[in-house]
Amino acid sequence: MAQKRIAIFGSTGSIGTQALEVIAAHPDLFSASILTAQSNNELLVKQALQYLPVCVVIGDEKKYKTVKSALSNTKIKVLTGEQALEEAAASDDYDMMLASIVGYAGLKPTLRALENNKPIALANKETLVVAGEIVMRKAYEKKIPVIPVDSEHSAIFQCLVGEGRNKIDKIILTASGGPFLGKKPNFLVNVKRDHALQHPNWSMGAKISIDSATLMNKGLEMIEAKWLFNLTPDQIQVVIHPQSIIHSMVQFADGSIKAQMGLPDMKLPIQYALGFPQRIANDLPRYDFKKPGTLSFEEPDLRTFRNLSLAMEALNKGGNLPCILNAANEIAVFAFLRNRIGFLDITEMVERTMNKIKFIEKPTLEELFESDGEARNFAATLIEM
Repeated sequence: MAQKRIAIFGSTGSIGTQALEVIAAHPDLFSASILTAQSNNELLVKQALQYLPVCVVIGDEKKYKTVKSALSNTKIKVLTGEQALEEAAASDDYDMMLASIVGYAGLKPTLRALENNKPIALANKETLVVAGEIVMRKAYEKKIPVIPVDSEHSAIFQCLVGEGRNKIDKIILTASGGPFLGKKPNFLVNVKRDHALQHPNWSMGAKISIDSATLMNKGLEMIEAKWLFNLTPDQIQVVIHPQSIIHSMVQFADGSIKAQMGLPDMKLPIQYALGFPQRIANDLPRYDFKKPGTLSFEEPDLRTFRNLSLAMEALNKGGNLPCILNAANEIAVFAFLRNRIGFLDITEMVERTMNKIKFIEKPTLEELFESDGEARNFAATLIEM
């Protein structure tokens, strides 16, 4: 396999840093050619000096001079600002984009990469939540692969390899249940930021950790799965699986079920996406069936964790509603992480925003941008001063 140049959009986040560890473990197969970060200039500089990419982008323009100065003795090109992300995505300095920018901000660079005929390793679920139809249509028209990095969607993707046109009955997305599995609203009303960030199985960034605690993450994954695998809402099921060993399953028309299993480690789906279609040997820990253990499953508690119900509503109704849901959730999680609102207020903010912003059944990309802005502005007014 020839060395593949990887552009990591969001290199200082949880997925980005683990992707660089994968690249470091396989320098003959991968190199990091573009690195981008929004505000963590110190880590971006450290990564750039270690991996020597062609280009780095620092989103926060105030930090441009600091990054430029720190890399002045190298040949690394330094860019800044939102437009620079699209410029980097449009370049020919890479072979594959790892789209791991958190949230809505990842949409425009991903679209630009597809326009530039670059395969996508997609770790940003919000891109498909906001504009799944537009993004996947572009990929289909260009015949460009979009390979999922989310552990659940990677599991589905792996289960489908070799199945050709065999009909899918349904997919089953597994959820750990997060740190508050089994808890009721009278407990959740007092939850604080640090408690919500303590995921029992996965090491993740702050935003996705909170989404996992509210089960919004699983709702976003349902919407993402619809577009990735061309499914109808009734073909997508969620089950709670606290051990996080089965990462997801596919049930076929004959009733047969395929599951992808392994210890919870994001490096595995990252490596699979970067190396596809080859599986690459590694030294990651293995699951040991000889050790006593139980794999258990249960239905999600939709009455307590209503974010999942709201996401299902957006999945079923479609249009710009998933975009509105996502925008409101990003604002609400941001506020919660800064101790501006309570844990249960996240759901209330999302629900009120979904009820407020005008529904558009078949939105254009421009209308999605407008819906996103309107939803963010309205959600921001709900935060207690």
